[in-house]
Amino acid sequence: MSLFVPEFDDSVIVRGAEAEVVGGSPVGVQLLADRSATGGALSTVRVTLAEGADGARPHLHHNGAEMFYLLDGCAEILSGDDIVTAERGDLVIVPPEKPHAFAAVPEATADILIVFTPGIERFEYFRHLQRIRLGEATPESILEVQDRYDNHFLKSEVWEGRRG
Repeated sequence: MSLFVPEFDDSVIVRGAEAEVVGGSPVGVQLLADRSATGGALSTVRVTLAEGADGARPHLHHNGAEMFYLLDGCAEILSGDDIVTAERGDLVIVPPEKPHAFAAVPEATADILIVFTPGIERFEYFRHLQRIRLGEATPESILEVQDRYDNHFLKSEVWEGRRG
């Protein structure tokens, strides 16, 4: 067993009012702390989803876990072949190599704090997704950066059956 000890000297303080927000409605991502700010310990974002909005298609990470904490609302979270309905105050942690996805349940919004550990530089990934939404990059371009951001898309019959 190895122990990862992050290296950073000062506390990380991010003021919500000053954090960059990518997107808006139906999906907004508040960029809070990236690997470079936390010495590699974690990366964290806050995702707000409009009623029934999809947050992320099925994917997995080879090198890290992802934690979802429901600040408010209600979300469906795919974890492997299971879909969990998470409500305010619920926590779901998905280990490396496990397929997952998330979305607001129909007729509900969701406000989710997401933490990746160990950290990875993910802010540019979310900016890339915004460029795709704005038509400044092609949807296929996301496949070109899967390795860089350890975000590998896949098919999930369970998710497709639920979300369509």
